[in-house]
Amino acid sequence: MRTVNQTQLARQLKLSRTTVSRSLSNHPAIGAETRQRVQALAKKLGYRGTPTRSVRRSREATPITVGVLIGTPLVAADRATFPFILQGIRQRAAIDHFAVDVVSIEQADTSLDGGRKHIFQHIRRANWRGALLIYPFPKETVQMLTEKLSIVSVLTEYYDHDLKIDVIDTDHGNVGWLVEKLAQLGHRRIGFANWQYPSGGVWAARRFAAYAEELYRQGLELRDEWVLNIGKKHTCADATALADAVAQAVRHDGVTAWVCAADHQAYQLIADLQARGLRVPEDCSVTGYDGNEPPPGLPALSTLRVPNVEIGASAIARLGSRLLQPTSPRRKTLVETAFIPGATIAPPPTL
Repeated sequence: MRTVNQTQLARQLKLSRTTVSRSLSNHPAIGAETRQRVQALAKKLGYRGTPTRSVRRSREATPITVGVLIGTPLVAADRATFPFILQGIRQRAAIDHFAVDVVSIEQADTSLDGGRKHIFQHIRRANWRGALLIYPFPKETVQMLTEKLSIVSVLTEYYDHDLKIDVIDTDHGNVGWLVEKLAQLGHRRIGFANWQYPSGGVWAARRFAAYAEELYRQGLELRDEWVLNIGKKHTCADATALADAVAQAVRHDGVTAWVCAADHQAYQLIADLQARGLRVPEDCSVTGYDGNEPPPGLPALSTLRVPNVEIGASAIARLGSRLLQPTSPRRKTLVETAFIPGATIAPPPTL
């Protein structure tokens, strides 16, 4: 079977080879309809790029510019993970000869016409060839970006299967380790706590699924009232309401341990429980997910550390591969976490 090249695609489509090349690399200067035509024919005819070549052949050539869009952090900047992700992105970008253009933007602004116009003006001005998304963005924003660029989402998977983007994520299934360790300590009633967010991916649901799976594996009970802010039931509007619900379950239902969907939630919960006269881990154990440093005055959390530097490096490497082979199958890459023992779990209190 003969190898299909870009010149043959250009002839069939009656386009210039430059247009075909740019369409295959999702260059923002090419309209969405043209890119779709080119990529559809390339897929039909079995066109394959050359994955072994570098994006740029020479270190003296102008580096390719890729964007990093950072949405509103879920926590205060001193506890946010994006600085470590950026560190990994920049380290790998230096190796692969990319220029990195970082833009912070309020997620809500991207849902407005003015916010979208501002983003795309910047994309054209800076000549982005692709982009990394850090923190969840509204579906409409992500959809519009994919029509212009190659996109890789960092630590955020979206529910909508129409958003055909690559994802570099952490293995949320490792939450089962936390449940297993709590069960080994003797806990039999273990709850799951999460916050509500204005926009988000599926990370909390994935962590809940791992929690529920391990409960069943351990032969432990799963009750709706011990699951807070997952799905549409038993929602707590803010951290105060969440702490009230947790304290109620500890005192009246005998729940002796809580798996929080993230470290920033867990640290806030520990502080709020202390204000309600409950000690961690003496009265109940608490775990998290991320590996953040503890705020002043709080014990180091028993958690799973996410290797954010490595995730950043993996994300830009994947974006480089996507630029070379824009029609290749979408990929979700999971990066392993590490258990941090911490000081917030202990055997359940003696009744």
